[in-house]
Amino acid sequence: MSSTYTKQVGREHYGRGSYRSQDRWNSYWHQLDLVRSCSPQSVLEVGIGEGVVARELRTAGIKTITLDIAEDLNPDVLGSVTDIPLDTASVDLVLAAEIIEHIRFEDVPHALSEIARVCRNDAIISIPHPGYIFELSFKIPLLPRITLFTKMPFFWKTHQFDGQHYWELGKQKYSFMQFLQTAREAGLVIKGHYCYADDPARRYFLFATRNHD
Repeated sequence: MSSTYTKQVGREHYGRGSYRSQDRWNSYWHQLDLVRSCSPQSVLEVGIGEGVVARELRTAGIKTITLDIAEDLNPDVLGSVTDIPLDTASVDLVLAAEIIEHIRFEDVPHALSEIARVCRNDAIISIPHPGYIFELSFKIPLLPRITLFTKMPFFWKTHQFDGQHYWELGKQKYSFMQFLQTAREAGLVIKGHYCYADDPARRYFLFATRNHD
């Protein structure tokens, strides 16, 4: 399947706005934490962004390959998540953070199949998951902070393409269970999913890939 997508923003986009926010840097931390929990020796990062995560992974001694359709970001491999130009089972783990919402939902099954194909063990995928947030946090001296957190997704809203996101998790036609079913059919087995109080706008999925023949 050949990609019909082109880059949506220029390189300058990553140095301003939401990319300077605390939530964005919390997202980097959670991506790195989930990767470390899998103990991979090699990682494919789909979507290079500012390069923060790839730099930190390499500093930790993890072989990291970056993939992006934007040539001006200087990825290691120029290509799309819908057609990854790597061999089957070529990396231990694939990280695709805030990527697949940038393609039409009808192309998501193939993108997930490509992720499952190239990874030997695990895949980490994060997706925007907007909703109303309810949070209570308190701190008692000498004890860890306690945070109670829940979210009501915008299940009644219809997503409109905003120039970047074709869809977002939890809105009409893009339910949580529908996404998990799509991932299963693509060869990804759910190991866990997470939403964090310090990064509430995203949902993180940790998948195992079925053994390759």
